Amino acid sequence: MSKQDYIKKNQEWLADKAGEDGVEPLGKGVFFKVVKKGAGIVSPNVNSVVTAHYTGRLINGKKFDSSLGGIAPAFRVRELIPAWIDALQHMHIGDKWELYVPAEQGYGKRGVPGIPGGSTLVFEIELLGIA
Repeated sequence: MSKQDYIKKNQEWLADKAGEDGVEPLGKGVFFKVVKKGAGIVSPNVNSVVTAHYTGRLINGKKFDSSLGGIAPAFRVRELIPAWIDALQHMHIGDKWELYVPAEQGYGKRGVPGIPGGSTLVFEIELLGIA
């Protein structure tokens, strides 16, 4: 499959996903689905440090990263990929979302090891704490 075909396939997958029940737009081409609503009322901001469990997959289901099975990592929100920065600022402690991320809001056209350029990313994120 050519790189252009791969990018097109990822864009089509995201467009189809956007039309599914329960999937909502976040902005900038990012979509999300609430898996679990937490009891928290406070959201982090770009300067917050958050703890979260997550799993990242490609649209073919291949897992490229996960924190499950270990201690939830801490992240400074402003240092994450653009889609995470936006999503976390809308989440509350205890929320678990499935996040659908176009390449432009993830790792772009260049990609990173294990994630080809132009990849739509699927993350399951559970926000556990805000510092």
